[in-house]
Amino acid sequence: MSTAPPPTSSGSSKLDAAKQVAAANSPEKLSGLALYSRFALAGAVCCSVTHGGLTPVDVVKTRIQLDPLTYNNGMIGGFRKVVANEGAGALLTGFGPTAAGYFLQGAFKFGGYELFKQQCINYLGYETASNNRTAVYLASSAMAEFFADIALCPLEATRIRLVSEPTFASGLISGFGKIAKTEGIGAFYSGFGPILFKQVPYTMAKFVVYEKVAEAIYKRVDKRTASDGTQTLINLGSGLLAGFAAAIVSQPADTMLSKINKTKGLPGEGTTSRLIKIARELGLRGSYAGIGARLFMVGTLTAGQFAIYGDIKKLLGATGGVEIAKTT
Repeated sequence: MSTAPPPTSSGSSKLDAAKQVAAANSPEKLSGLALYSRFALAGAVCCSVTHGGLTPVDVVKTRIQLDPLTYNNGMIGGFRKVVANEGAGALLTGFGPTAAGYFLQGAFKFGGYELFKQQCINYLGYETASNNRTAVYLASSAMAEFFADIALCPLEATRIRLVSEPTFASGLISGFGKIAKTEGIGAFYSGFGPILFKQVPYTMAKFVVYEKVAEAIYKRVDKRTASDGTQTLINLGSGLLAGFAAAIVSQPADTMLSKINKTKGLPGEGTTSRLIKIARELGLRGSYAGIGARLFMVGTLTAGQFAIYGDIKKLLGATGGVEIAKTT
């Protein structure tokens, strides 16, 4: 009596064997926590490395924003002035909170973006999401950035205080502790409104421009056959343009964030009234102080982020995300 083939059998032993070999050689696509934790780790590493590496540029940019009368010779002149007045070590002021803060923020930002994008696709359906992908990119990045900023804000407040007042504390731990002890936990979130005002439009512009530029390129380059090096170059180029757009959109809020974290508010003065006062003092021109340094910084780090993010995702086998871009 012959044995019936298994339910998944095609009825042909040779074809079944070929399918088993193909399945064994094909990498299993991840999903759920296994997938999104890898997205988060890749995002954490790419943001920590790029922001940490550009700490000297950020120091000069912040000095230009906070004291434009002294630092009035552009980015190169700012570098020279900081080194001449305080020594080369001053260019690494705030490195600790920068690396730690953006490690956390990157995990929430990139991991959250992929998660919320998938949720939008699940809710709308693939076809509707694809036809309205710009709205999906914008909504997903905005939601991800909101949660990322909750994690980032205390460390960003510490960084700005260390950069604006070099004698305030010796580093991340001492600076964080001093703010908590002398001003209370609320002081870490005095800049939460400005940081949302800065980071949410920044991230929305960053992801939507990256996605659109990459989509346009992949309409001319077959992603399935493109080499790893070619894909990394595409990520770099798309990220560079995305960084320029994000920097321009978010520059006024970035300047206000630097100002509000520089000093404590007056007794009884709320965050909103402080923001209004700072905006009036700055004006449109003042709000774009340091834009040259920030264009260089944000363009460079965003290009690096997307390149590193893409490479780490491949390294970790995080290839299970759903794409809604139309590349054909």
